[in-house]
Amino acid sequence: MSVWIFGYGSLLWRPGFPYVEAKAARVAGLSRRLEQGSPDHRGTPERLGRVATLVPAPNAHVGGLVYALAPAEADAILAALDEREQGGYDRVAVRAELHGEAAANEGMTTIEAITWIARPGNPWHLGPAPFETMVADVLEARGPSGTNVEYVLRLAETLTALGFEDDHVSSLAEAVRAALVAPPRYSTRT
Repeated sequence: MSVWIFGYGSLLWRPGFPYVEAKAARVAGLSRRLEQGSPDHRGTPERLGRVATLVPAPNAHVGGLVYALAPAEADAILAALDEREQGGYDRVAVRAELHGEAAANEGMTTIEAITWIARPGNPWHLGPAPFETMVADVLEARGPSGTNVEYVLRLAETLTALGFEDDHVSSLAEAVRAALVAPPRYSTRT
């Protein structure tokens, strides 16, 4: 029996592990929010980047990919992902429904998958914030895996390519793009 991973953030474009197959899927009752601080990938402990986590949302679905792992490699991959997601995330099981073409080809199959969720109360949790604050956080943060701007824009582009609508991510990406092309503000002090 295969072990499945559900990816909804950077695992969508940079899984970083070998897998047997990947399929579009969604998980009910959760919504993706950029409310987790990244002290180790897209930010630093001094300047946290904003990265995705999942929050309860009774009438929502969050789209992503499920990856089937080869049984012989599953334990090592899970250990590596626990290390990768150590910045406030916990490993949890979710029920993912195949989506789009995968669901049409196989019926609405439900898969038990593993994912990582950063819950409120972890040391790096940023929580919701006014949009202007979120944009400023994203524009200023950079970590060993790159800029927070790149993370937000890649996430939005990947979700669009997979056919998933995510108003939170797309609105934040649009605001970040607008901020990048806005003329600099000059001081009015003399």
